[in-house]
Amino acid sequence: MKRTLLAIIAFFMIFAQTLTAQNYSAEGENDLKNVEVSIKFSERTMYHPGDAEGNPVKVHITLMNKSSKTQRFKLAEDRMFSVDFRAFNIKNTQLGQTDLLREKRTTNKTVYYREISLEPQEEYSFVENLKEYLNITEPSIYYVELNFYPELYRNGEQSIHSNRLTLEVKPSPTAASSSMIPVKENTGALLERQEIGPDKVVEQTIIARQNELWDQFFLYMDLEELLKDNQSLNRRYNNSSAAERNDMLNEFKAELMQSRICKDIVTKPVKFEIKSTNYDPNEGTVKVEEWFEYDKYQEKKLYTYYVRQRDGIWQIYRYTVTILEKQ
Repeated sequence: MKRTLLAIIAFFMIFAQTLTAQNYSAEGENDLKNVEVSIKFSERTMYHPGDAEGNPVKVHITLMNKSSKTQRFKLAEDRMFSVDFRAFNIKNTQLGQTDLLREKRTTNKTVYYREISLEPQEEYSFVENLKEYLNITEPSIYYVELNFYPELYRNGEQSIHSNRLTLEVKPSPTAASSSMIPVKENTGALLERQEIGPDKVVEQTIIARQNELWDQFFLYMDLEELLKDNQSLNRRYNNSSAAERNDMLNEFKAELMQSRICKDIVTKPVKFEIKSTNYDPNEGTVKVEEWFEYDKYQEKKLYTYYVRQRDGIWQIYRYTVTILEKQ
């Protein structure tokens, strides 16, 4: 009888331990969902390709416990064993990792770490240089994301995914641009907006598009007004914070470059002719006939560009299109 009683007690103890382990495992899975990882740019500046030390892309990373329980995870002293950046250009091509990152992760050495405990609603933040993780060799617009490994990169398959940032990388100041668009003497740097007439503004914008010079194409564009012309985007934009608006404008620019939105203004004409320019001290219109070639037909369209002057600079803020001929 005594042996039977001991056996029953032992059975229930093992059963209880199994249930506890299962509950702990389930809670661990749920806890991971309750840790939020968010990223934002630490220092907004003009970003150029390369030069990780002189022109870093500093990203502020925040871990937040959104559960009602204490959360614990490991954080490596060398953050490359705790986080991973991913970035894609507008063609959805993923950026490659740096030699530094690959070398560290393939070298057999001890990874030192400390355990971090976050109480409910508590945060922990640190800053990393994106260029130490990814090779940014070309000017473009990139979409940046981050994965955080709570059990370190080598040990865990589990990771927590962050929000997405839009990163605009401009050509290096010393890079040649185009003979059609003026550059500063002796430096080769692109000129800022110039006090030129509405017709010249439109002309330079179209020429820039013909040559796929996106920086020059957007130079005289009032992107905010073009975005607001879209009702759904306008509502979102008006209800957003300053930082969110900036991200929306960058996303809008990326969508334009991929011809996903406002296709008429980004379609490349084979030739064009300015027909008329009318303006007063503040606003005006420039009418342009533009010719387009497609696989099976050609089109001739009349574009009316609406321009507005601010601080002596004319900008395109709206446009309309009328088809004149189709062959």
